[in-house]
Amino acid sequence: MNVDVLWNNILNDIKSELSSLSFQTWFSDTKLYSFDNSKAYIIVPMPIHKKHLKDNYSELIINKLYKNTNNNYELVFLLSEEIDEKVPNNNKESENIELSTKNEDSEFYESNLMEKYTFENFIVGNSNKFAQAAALSVAENPGKMYNPLFIYGESGLGKTHLMHAIGNYIMENSNKHVLYVTSDQFIQDFININKKDESGNNLSYIDFFKNKYRNIDVLMIDDIQFLGGANQTQQEFFQTFNSLYNDSKQIIISSDRSPQDLKLLEMRLRTRFCWGLTVNIFPPDFALRKEILKKKIIGEDISNDIDDEVIEYIASNIGPDVRQLEGAVTRIIAYSAIMGGTKINVDFAIEALKDFINKGMGETRDSARVMKIVSEYFQISVEDIKSKKRNSNISFPRQIAMYLCRTELDESLTKIGTEFGGKDHTTVMHAVSKIEKEILNNQELKSTIDKLKKNISDV
Repeated sequence: MNVDVLWNNILNDIKSELSSLSFQTWFSDTKLYSFDNSKAYIIVPMPIHKKHLKDNYSELIINKLYKNTNNNYELVFLLSEEIDEKVPNNNKESENIELSTKNEDSEFYESNLMEKYTFENFIVGNSNKFAQAAALSVAENPGKMYNPLFIYGESGLGKTHLMHAIGNYIMENSNKHVLYVTSDQFIQDFININKKDESGNNLSYIDFFKNKYRNIDVLMIDDIQFLGGANQTQQEFFQTFNSLYNDSKQIIISSDRSPQDLKLLEMRLRTRFCWGLTVNIFPPDFALRKEILKKKIIGEDISNDIDDEVIEYIASNIGPDVRQLEGAVTRIIAYSAIMGGTKINVDFAIEALKDFINKGMGETRDSARVMKIVSEYFQISVEDIKSKKRNSNISFPRQIAMYLCRTELDESLTKIGTEFGGKDHTTVMHAVSKIEKEILNNQELKSTIDKLKKNISDV
């Protein structure tokens, strides 16, 4: 049977068993190139198809091949340019097939991307919308827009999600090689260069390293701060960065702090990190935390079992870490299952999360309480404190409120900035420093601060 006819019959069978989206994504652009006594050679459009089809649909394809040929075949997924190298004697058993012109060069190529992280399931709010827009711009124009892209923010705010989303978008919409690694993996690969192979040299490891990190189109390195102290690795990364950048290859880097704050990294690296675009992901505000929780709950298919008050309770009492928010939902679901499917209301949530919540009722309520006390004392509104107004009768009370959140609540600079209308952490740092200095020489201000502290502790 002609392989085109055979493959068309197989695809029709497969199509009836899959959703339209899954079939279009993974099978619509595949072709059966040839088969021999033991192997069936299938052409796929991109490297991601090779891995996904092998991991998720091998059994289905093998069964359909057996149904149509009465033979069992080992599947070999190929890019079009790999045919001459991988197919024995190039033994094609069909009419001419139009071949794609992809540029990938190795069946061992791994992007390390996690398919579950996409732009579609990244929840956007005021705290991360700039970072999301920048990431999408890079995904649509890799190597042309914002190179390098440097994303920074505290742990658990979505940096890694955005990096994988960029990679997945590029893989789905182009033929480019994408590589995601952590800085720990980069260090380990660099250390391996010093190993000796059976012939007593390390040339094979050097070739592997250069091929992995320089013969690609997009390099993403997560948690770059962990390169601090690894001086030789920094030198190699410097060379890798220059090589990719000079070839207009996209570089994406994440860190828990800004480039200027990476004091353990060489100045020349920090300078290069600022060549493109630097974006900060801020902790999610109350509204975004609720949206994240709702998305998680819908994904667990339990939206009808959880009261809206429960979502507000979790959003008020769990910190800004997205993983912790999702963990709270998972904990409640598990607790409900153990308790026999009890209705999930606020009382139930309090019981389920009593060991999960460290600070009691509402981190956001603490800062809101401080702002309310300060605004009442100075006879301005909370909205004024959160605003961008710079007149002294508003900016000075705002600085006092920031100082009190820092000293009395021990909140992070970034979190305070978020609660005060999305201010930058440097603004908060300046406010705290200013009040600290003025208290030393201004007895009236010190007396005011003491009164406000007493009001806070009395509430």
